[in-house]
Amino acid sequence: MRLPPALIKRAREFDGVPAPVRDAATVVLLRPSGESFQLYVMRRAATMAFGGLYAFPGGGVDPDDRPDPLRTDWPARLGVPAERAHAVVGAAVRELFEETGVLLAGPADRPDRTIADVSTDDWEADRAAVLARELTLSELLTRRGLRIRDDLLFGWARWVTPEFEPKRYDTWFFVALLPEGQQTRDVSGETEDTAWITAAESAGLPMLPPTRSAVDSLAPYGEMAQVVAAASRRDAATPVMPRVELTDDGGALLHLQ
Repeated sequence: MRLPPALIKRAREFDGVPAPVRDAATVVLLRPSGESFQLYVMRRAATMAFGGLYAFPGGGVDPDDRPDPLRTDWPARLGVPAERAHAVVGAAVRELFEETGVLLAGPADRPDRTIADVSTDDWEADRAAVLARELTLSELLTRRGLRIRDDLLFGWARWVTPEFEPKRYDTWFFVALLPEGQQTRDVSGETEDTAWITAAESAGLPMLPPTRSAVDSLAPYGEMAQVVAAASRRDAATPVMPRVELTDDGGALLHLQ
């Protein structure tokens, strides 16, 4: 892959000392569209890093991202010990809630059900409190008698930021199913635009390589059920670790290994 100009500049100025890596989670949210499906994308604000590029909801793991209970297969699926895997899953659910208002949760005594509406004023106050780190997601769920519905969340891929970047992440990509009755809301404060699009409609939209790779990997599937079935066969444990090759013409190529 050819890199955008800003990344080429950083790659060429890299002094050879990589920054430490932080765990992170990114969520590709899906919803039905006729017989197919759409994915939710956000165009980052120009004032942010990677401004103007399209991305998915996500961010770094926080110390309080320790939800319980969760599915027992997450350590094997993500390739890390249970505590770390559960923190990554917790970050995925929290970031999705913070940036879209969508909450993957249901009654603790009925884990097969989801909350139909989390857009009321009291829910918005709770979302803002979680975003401000005044309330942890676990505290919110306990207070409301809820538990995470991680049956709506599926590991998809894992990418480690190239060594030349000043901020580096070990990022797990998940696909998630939009809970019935819930709607996305542009509440993150970090975007200029949001859209529900098909993978084919994303052609031409500016994206970083991991985002583009995630979109392209979903393109072959015609139905959400096919995506869910494919998730069990995806390798979300082995990280993609891109390598940069500087070219004689002043550019740079990104090799996926």
